[in-house]
Amino acid sequence: MDMSVFDLFKIGIGPSSSHTVGPMVAARRFLVECGPLDAAIGVEVALYGSLALTGIGHATDKAVILGLMGETPQGVDPEQVDALLAEAELDRVLKLLGTQEVPFSAKTGLRWHRGSSLPEHPNGMRFTLKLADGSVIERVFYSVGGGFIHAAGEAQARQGAGGSQAPIPYPFATMNQLLAHGKASGLSIPRMLRANECAHMSGEQLDAGIDTIWQVMRDCIAHGLVTAGQLPGGLNVKRRAANLWRQAQDAKNGDNRANDLPHDAVHQVSLYAMAVNEENAAGGRVVTAPTNGAAGIIPAVLRYYAEDCRSGDPVKGVRDFMLTSAAIGMLCKKNASISGAEIGCQGEVGVACAMAAAGLVAALGGSNEQIENAAEIGIEHHLGMTCDPIGGLVQIPCIERNGMGAVKAITAASLALHGDGTHFVSLDDVIETMRQTGADMQDKYKETSLGGLAIHVVTVNHAAC
Repeated sequence: MDMSVFDLFKIGIGPSSSHTVGPMVAARRFLVECGPLDAAIGVEVALYGSLALTGIGHATDKAVILGLMGETPQGVDPEQVDALLAEAELDRVLKLLGTQEVPFSAKTGLRWHRGSSLPEHPNGMRFTLKLADGSVIERVFYSVGGGFIHAAGEAQARQGAGGSQAPIPYPFATMNQLLAHGKASGLSIPRMLRANECAHMSGEQLDAGIDTIWQVMRDCIAHGLVTAGQLPGGLNVKRRAANLWRQAQDAKNGDNRANDLPHDAVHQVSLYAMAVNEENAAGGRVVTAPTNGAAGIIPAVLRYYAEDCRSGDPVKGVRDFMLTSAAIGMLCKKNASISGAEIGCQGEVGVACAMAAAGLVAALGGSNEQIENAAEIGIEHHLGMTCDPIGGLVQIPCIERNGMGAVKAITAASLALHGDGTHFVSLDDVIETMRQTGADMQDKYKETSLGGLAIHVVTVNHAAC
């Protein structure tokens, strides 16, 4: 497995890991790899497939321009994005990587090829740098979900080269292999993942990195739970998490607790998830987990564990949770996909639910077999879920789907923990089923806003006008 926990969990900005984070990274990488920019006189970017169809709603245009300016998802200040873009558009000048000035306008410098796709993935981009001598440098990149990118041909070349990284003690490409390592070594999944990570970094570096990711997640929840208002994009969607959270706290702190219901705790978890995805929809600071569209599920279940479960050492529990979640995400990405544009929302919310369920079982001391069972349940009950965002925005149904996904993750963990780890369908089998289901799914249901809720709601609204 050639992935790290920090590949699955990346600090960035909303609203999309594949349509915002990935294109920003690709744009910057393109210019860096072009070498000296002294002779540059212009730049153009062509967007294809899902990036073209839902790119405006997913802020792909903004992300590409920011990347060309040299900004990074983890470094850019979300509060300054609009000002940076407005200044560049007003001046009709772009400073490539913050240095070389070239004339540029989003209206002419970005080209949207909504009717065609590039061969390797639905999220394709073609960058062209124009030089003073009349020549050009051109390169194609793909944003393949979760903020991961690769250049044209790069994925195949990497596979052909085989493993070139330093060896890890517990290599795995399937859950069966990971379970076999566990039986042979007597180690838990989080301990094996820790050993793998520590082949490339110290334990202190690993823990510090995980703790930083968790802090960003916590901050995102906290900000989302107190921020009201309306989300950008034109649908006029109101942020609900803050108001619902205030109602829940007022009820909890009130004198009359007679109306308290057992499911109020579950409602609270769904609000954590919704708060994160409202932040994401507003372009705020989030962590891909494993994508931005599904960024609320793991933070919500993590906070539930840290504040409500009170089991063992919570610091160790959070770290075990994250390492175990990463293992499930790695398997899903390697053997299927975490891209909504490739296999629908089953690969985003479904995978995040599985990651969170497995992480919670690990944090609560479950066995490796119970971890696998929880992850399998999480994906199984999202199979076939389409990605059909209304208006191309990561808002409806994405925000509520995160709330529901978090609740499902806790349910899956509970079912697994109350069993002995034996189950009928293996995680490897359900991941392969997800891959095949995604391949069979019509393209209009895969982050194009050409089918499902995306057109039904618009059609109904237009008919009513």
